Amino acid sequence: METVVSGIRPTGNLHLGNYFGAVKNFLKMQENYNCYFFIADYHSLTTHPHPADLHGNVRQILAEYLAAGLDPEKATIYIQSDLPEVAELNLLLNMNAYLGELERTTSFKEKARKQPDNVNAGLLTYPVLMASDIIIHQASKVPVGKDQEQNLEMTRKFANRFNRIYEVDYFTIPQPFNFGESLIKIPGLDGTGKMGKSEGNGIFLAEEPASIRKKVMKAVTDSGPSEPNSPVSEPIQNLFTLMEVVSDPAVLEQFKEDYAKCTIRYGDLKKKLAEDIINFTTPVREKINAIAADDAYLRKVAALGREKAHENASKTLKEVREIIGFKPF
Repeated sequence: METVVSGIRPTGNLHLGNYFGAVKNFLKMQENYNCYFFIADYHSLTTHPHPADLHGNVRQILAEYLAAGLDPEKATIYIQSDLPEVAELNLLLNMNAYLGELERTTSFKEKARKQPDNVNAGLLTYPVLMASDIIIHQASKVPVGKDQEQNLEMTRKFANRFNRIYEVDYFTIPQPFNFGESLIKIPGLDGTGKMGKSEGNGIFLAEEPASIRKKVMKAVTDSGPSEPNSPVSEPIQNLFTLMEVVSDPAVLEQFKEDYAKCTIRYGDLKKKLAEDIINFTTPVREKINAIAADDAYLRKVAALGREKAHENASKTLKEVREIIGFKPF
């Protein structure tokens, strides 16, 4: 089977965008591919989390992954920092990554603009660590969104460069993978852009019903259509897109017809959307809470993932060291 690798930073709870844009496809992938799904706690250090927050966030994401349906018997689910091999491969790849190309990456420039007082070396070399995560498992496919396409291209560049410098055909060159379907972009509740963890525009899988209702009722709308069959504005299209993934198709069509006839009532739309989101998230939230309360199970899953991931990563690193020329005396 082909190998697939994907990771998520533990910087906040999983939201509907994570689920429909990524995790839902992971559930299909784990049935047909050799999958490595990891929690990228090394990557999260660029924002200097408090130690208690870091551990708690990793724990929460692990519980949410499992509650959403990822199966540790079908996929390798592990914590990035449990693989010291990743850190060593990152160091080795850094020797052939160049300052100019790293400074030109869009993700670095955006992060440097957003956090000018914290432009650390980890932000600069983020693409190298991401490459290490991927090629240490010889992944052939990587699910990526638009915002990560350039970083995956950097991974391909670093893998090709290693092969060329050492005159070997060693690292697999990974390809972007979206399960043969267009990527689903789940919008936020603020009228523009995609749903995010830190933008304050998201609905989380573990969120309580009262909070969901409050957020949805405050979602950005417009003044309403003034003429029949008017183009749908972006804020309303965002609400329709959310309804598309959680509501009955007939319900969505009815609200679209009401919009076209200028009879739509945004209050009714929001109330229905909120209840449909709650109906979707409630069983997932209950599973998250149950799994998060089971320390023994979380330790077991983390240990199993560490063992499976280490077996593959240690083999790769041993061979990379030999290719570079590190040999015992």
